[in-house]
Amino acid sequence: MSLDDPVIITCAISGALANREQCPAIPYTPQEYAAEARRIVDEGGAMIHIHARRPDGTPSYEVEDFAAIVGAIRAELGDDDVIVNLSTGAVGVPVAKRIAYLRALRPDVAALNMGSMNYAKYSAARKAFVFSAVFANPFEEIVELLEAMNELTIRPECECFDIGHVGSLVPLLDMGALAPPLHVDCVMGVTGGIPPTARNLAAMVDNIPAGAHWGVVGVSRVQWTLVAAALALGGSIRVGLEDNLYLPDGTMARSNGELVARARRMTVDAGRRPATVAEARAMLGAPRR
Repeated sequence: MSLDDPVIITCAISGALANREQCPAIPYTPQEYAAEARRIVDEGGAMIHIHARRPDGTPSYEVEDFAAIVGAIRAELGDDDVIVNLSTGAVGVPVAKRIAYLRALRPDVAALNMGSMNYAKYSAARKAFVFSAVFANPFEEIVELLEAMNELTIRPECECFDIGHVGSLVPLLDMGALAPPLHVDCVMGVTGGIPPTARNLAAMVDNIPAGAHWGVVGVSRVQWTLVAAALALGGSIRVGLEDNLYLPDGTMARSNGELVARARRMTVDAGRRPATVAEARAMLGAPRR
């Protein structure tokens, strides 16, 4: 990618971990997801990354909850296009259950976690882990998810939390499970993954196969530094309440739309331009269904 390439702005609308006690703007119900989607699209977001929740806010991997959210978003947007990207990341949820909602909804894109890791949040103030889990993504599960995505013509978003995960793209390309155009996201800022620095982002990008589209996912307030780094290096960007609750000045975001608006402003200030949805679809190889 180069500085001349348009920037795909993705918004991770809710995640599965944060709650309204931490940020009142996090959507729970399908109608709240739809209202956030409208704000995202109006501010220039081209792709929405979705974790499902029940109306009480608890995470869900059920077909009906994903269907209700995606249906509400499509109804709200009407003729306005947006790329729908469903998460498949989970701890302790069978692959078959995750494939079930992909098969039922056939999103444009689905996230694909590229390796196992310790996944934690650490509190320096408490000198303790807030939570800690083993995020298992063995190759056999990655291949099973890829086979389903290929069958359903869903484009995989390869989420890499470390350089070793980037290296895992190579054998999957060689065996034909992955096929160009690749879409790779460098996920940075999770305790257990690669530390979130501009130099580490550049190192990850140097290892991504030539010709791939790539972006950055910065977790926590360092997100804005990584957004700036990705824009300078020629990549795309992701913001949203899943990853970070705050604007660069430390003010808590009142909506996903506020985060997307700031990302768009940073894109323009960096001398680049946001991709239209049509351009983003062409870059990802995800034509409108």
